[in-house]
Amino acid sequence: MRLYLSSFRTGAHADRLVALAGGGRRTALVPNALDGLPFEVRETGLRRDLDDLHAAGLDVTLADLREPAAVSSLAGFDIVWVRGGNVFVLRRVLADTGADTVLRDLLRRDAVVYGGYSAGACVLAPDLDGLRLVDDPAAVAEPIMTGLGLLDRPFVPHVRSPGHPETAACDAVSASYAGAKRPHWALRDGEVLVVTGDQTRLLPA
Repeated sequence: MRLYLSSFRTGAHADRLVALAGGGRRTALVPNALDGLPFEVRETGLRRDLDDLHAAGLDVTLADLREPAAVSSLAGFDIVWVRGGNVFVLRRVLADTGADTVLRDLLRRDAVVYGGYSAGACVLAPDLDGLRLVDDPAAVAEPIMTGLGLLDRPFVPHVRSPGHPETAACDAVSASYAGAKRPHWALRDGEVLVVTGDQTRLLPA
């Protein structure tokens, strides 16, 4: 399993994302954490993501999971990049489309690299309940509180990241986990968690 999980955007180590793919550059950009937001907000965020991924030298295709055949197409990419947004919206889409099952299978077979940031990283945790302090579960009719379970602990982005609008809420989530003595990954913007097989490294900003 190969994971490149950033707190915000591609982080400070985009070269490692490319290296994880072994030279493969075909990248699926999954936008669905933004579902339900105004068109202009979605377009601005996706344009920024496309610019970041192109700057890393990747060939990018938008893969809206709600489009026919989008989920089955994921196996044809070297990298699946899942952007941030509302983690409960993203989790609902993954379940509704069957993409959660497909991604688990691809990753366990080491067939693709999974990359992403913020909600795109958070959704890999065993559970999402603590993130209700950041994202509104009521954004979907039937929120799912279990993550994909590909990480052994919660992922909390944007901690101690002045200038990010969610940093105070994310600091509160991390403090809640710490108070409960629950291990979790708490990343500042710029930091990246890289998983290769049974090795996990937190790269600095």
